[in-house]
Amino acid sequence: MSATDRDFAGYRGRPPAIRWPNGARLAVSVVVNVEEGAELSLGMGDERNETIYEAVEGVEGARDLCMESHFEYGTRAGWPRIRRALAERGVAATLNANGRALALSPWLAEDAVADGHEVAAHGWRWERHVHMGEAEERAAIARAVAAIEAAAGTPPVGWHTRSATSERTRALLVEHGGFLYDSNAYNDDLPTMAELGGRSHVVLPYAFDTNDMRFFNRGGFTFAEDFSRYCIAAFDRLYAEGAQAPRMLSVGLHLRIIGRPARIGGLEAFLDHALAHDGVWFARREAIARHWRAGLGLEPWAPGPTHPGFAP
Repeated sequence: MSATDRDFAGYRGRPPAIRWPNGARLAVSVVVNVEEGAELSLGMGDERNETIYEAVEGVEGARDLCMESHFEYGTRAGWPRIRRALAERGVAATLNANGRALALSPWLAEDAVADGHEVAAHGWRWERHVHMGEAEERAAIARAVAAIEAAAGTPPVGWHTRSATSERTRALLVEHGGFLYDSNAYNDDLPTMAELGGRSHVVLPYAFDTNDMRFFNRGGFTFAEDFSRYCIAAFDRLYAEGAQAPRMLSVGLHLRIIGRPARIGGLEAFLDHALAHDGVWFARREAIARHWRAGLGLEPWAPGPTHPGFAP
């Protein structure tokens, strides 16, 4: 047998006795993925075109103007709707942003910061890291950090790779010195800790089920109500469980997906349902990570010196 570093036990039903601020039962993390312009595109000088979107059709050997236009919808029309839905309800979110996306649309980071949202890192391009060499991955991390800091005014403290990471990704983030947490896990309803390089690193689990990506590729969502019903069901269960132990719910959004006119109502319905309950903490992922560390009695996190190997 191999892969002995896998953890199948977790908290075994006995999580730490940590309560969310003001005794909240449930921490809700709204994650807005910003990937527009960071998708693989021959027009952007990449090695190929992206193939994942609503119409499953790949274009090889030439620019895919259909795909490019599809992604552009997210920043042009989707973001204003999502931004308004969050602002009208006073909900703080985390923008999971690709560095190249913000380099092309820095005004979006400015909007987010002005509204009180966190801007975290989603890589330089919208791509997996699983097959990257160490030098390539270091460069991708450094380039993403530099672009996000330039657009948002501060460097990101959170990281989430598109799907599969490399086996060294988390260690590189800790070595970098500027990351409080990553979201490269899908194995729990609560934060966990990883000890690497003499530092305590927070792992905030993400979710692909309470996620608008399920509107794509026969994922089960067709109408706005499909999204809201599913997310509300997850909320209700975790809220009930939160009476005995802390719980966390991640809701994943994409500008070009939930931002469509026939879908945005699903987000609004979910937010309104959750906000009608007492004891719910809508929080940026950075705040959740810091609170979890404090609940475990760990020292407050502060960024360390950037490792010299991470030159953008």
